[in-house]
Amino acid sequence: MSAEAPVWAVVPAAGSGSRMSADRPKQYLEFGGKTVIEHTLDRLLGHPQISGAVVVIDAGDEYWPTLGYAAAAPVTTVDGGAERHQSVYSGLCALRDAAGEEVLALVHDAVRPLVSADEVTRVINAARRHAGGAVLACPLADTLKRQADDDQAIQSTVPRERLWRAQTPQVFELRLLLAALRRVIDEGLVVTDDAAAMELLGYRPALVEGRPENIKITQPGDLRLAELIWSDQRDKQHDE
Repeated sequence: MSAEAPVWAVVPAAGSGSRMSADRPKQYLEFGGKTVIEHTLDRLLGHPQISGAVVVIDAGDEYWPTLGYAAAAPVTTVDGGAERHQSVYSGLCALRDAAGEEVLALVHDAVRPLVSADEVTRVINAARRHAGGAVLACPLADTLKRQADDDQAIQSTVPRERLWRAQTPQVFELRLLLAALRRVIDEGLVVTDDAAAMELLGYRPALVEGRPENIKITQPGDLRLAELIWSDQRDKQHDE
């Protein structure tokens, strides 16, 4: 693929976020005067290498139309599926129809609103160099324990060397990720991120070290943490 191939974001946002115990999906909760998904899209679409975004929403989503979200880059929506990989596949199909196959697809969780421009740049550049794409991730720092039984006794300690905690964005050639997810769907497989689908095709995506601040909002306390990180990032920008 050309080193100048455009990059489009695919943002799966069809989840219900039941663990948040909120009155709406977590991507529509607010901090800093905006919803989580608006913060996320601002970060992505404010990046000079990203040409536009496909946002994948639930077919019955009543919140997205009320946002009136607008950006300088084009933003389109498409209905998602029951599982995340189905939603990403739906977004990729819509992207292919709009922009063709000679595109890099940057898949990013709607509920990771704190990704930095530097992280986006580095994972895109790595994906341009590696045929298997690239994944933002953090090396594990905590000691890992394997649970033995339902009483939560420890069975063993798991060595953490060479273990990474995958994040997003994850960036791949559109046509390759489409083929990988098509296989996952056709064979009824289970994958928890897009890199795992690429691995099934024999590819080895590159790991790009990210920051712990690029949190995924999943639990009630995460929203308050996100606001604190966002406020700190804003203050640092003002000081520069």
